Amino acid sequence: MSTSTAAQAAAPTETPEATAVREAAQRAAAAAPGVRAAGGAVIDDALRTAAELIRERTGDLLAANSADVEAAERNGMAAGLLDRLRLGPERLAEIATQLEVLAGTPEPPLEREVRTLPSGERVFERRVPVGVIGAVFEARPNVTVDVASQVLKARSAAVLRTGSAALGSARALVDLVIAPALERHGVPAAAVQLVPTPGHAGAEALVALPDLVPLVVVRGSGEVTRKLSTLGASAGTRVLAHADGGGVLYLDASADDADVTRLVTESTDRLGVCNRLNLLLIDRPAYGRLWPVAEQALQARGITPSLPPHAHPLGHEWALDSGAEAHVTVATVDGPVDAAGTAARETSGLAATVCATDREAAEAFIDAYTGTGVFWNATTRLLDGYKLLGLPETGINVDHTPGPRGPVTYLDLSLRQFVVLPPA
Repeated sequence: MSTSTAAQAAAPTETPEATAVREAAQRAAAAAPGVRAAGGAVIDDALRTAAELIRERTGDLLAANSADVEAAERNGMAAGLLDRLRLGPERLAEIATQLEVLAGTPEPPLEREVRTLPSGERVFERRVPVGVIGAVFEARPNVTVDVASQVLKARSAAVLRTGSAALGSARALVDLVIAPALERHGVPAAAVQLVPTPGHAGAEALVALPDLVPLVVVRGSGEVTRKLSTLGASAGTRVLAHADGGGVLYLDASADDADVTRLVTESTDRLGVCNRLNLLLIDRPAYGRLWPVAEQALQARGITPSLPPHAHPLGHEWALDSGAEAHVTVATVDGPVDAAGTAARETSGLAATVCATDREAAEAFIDAYTGTGVFWNATTRLLDGYKLLGLPETGINVDHTPGPRGPVTYLDLSLRQFVVLPPA
């Protein structure tokens, strides 16, 4: 046997999923220079056209989504996940509006002057495209457009892998909206690729192609996302992971009853999302007064409290507990600093709210909390790219290391390059 034949025999056979992902990545890589060359104004026009197409083709998009929802219902999908999956005229209208807002967002300069060296050379910092950016996300059709639009605005091409339950909806959004919008403005339609194969194998293949897809945004259930982050790190792929969520609400002894009711109500409008109320902390001395108020608000939402002693970790994320989403964990703490420490220690550190009329108590909580977002008398549901920053997001990064943190938008999806020019 020749050396080359032996090497071929020893090489692992690529799975069909890996082949499909690699081919999608190659198509995106071939289209990426066309996205970069198009420039910001052309991409913005394409995003506006995509918004128009969503409105024109609402019926077709809803039909595709309806088929996905019906299949998910037959397969026993929980109510919280169905809420994420389901599109409606209002949600499609919101997606279209967000595209127009993104298209109209003034873009910061691609280059800024940093300094002049003592020897006279001028130093500039420039934002340059990554090339191809991947994304792995749960069965939420709207995220298909959120991520694709952000990546395009960052002058890169995209390879998207969504949950199998939303594959029909995502395909309709790419084929009926995104691809024709790009084509209409001379941008390669292949710049947004959808992985056609369901299952985790496609996601694992996507984080293992650093030469083609050097950056992948990963969001979804905690264990799966952590596994993909580990696989990506092993392969040399940069992974921006959103693995865990769960909002915290701390009721200080100074909390106003009306604020308690409002915040509990506003924080539980949707139960299948990461920034909903998950852990309710109550100042021990005021428990007797505040808990009945909070309990009544939870009951009005049809939510069951999980009271001590808990048979689960304090930060258990109910949004990911299929069939048990309608729960909130309740515990007591000793003041704002203990509350902030408990929130940071027991949860992912996504977001926490302090409900208080006492400024000192509120500021003590804010100063002690180390998570991604902290709010005073405002719901953690505001920790969202569109609500907080006026931009769609690719996900929410809760890393405890330097880098993009909180809602990740197109401004976080570029590379930093230094340029040194001769003296003026």
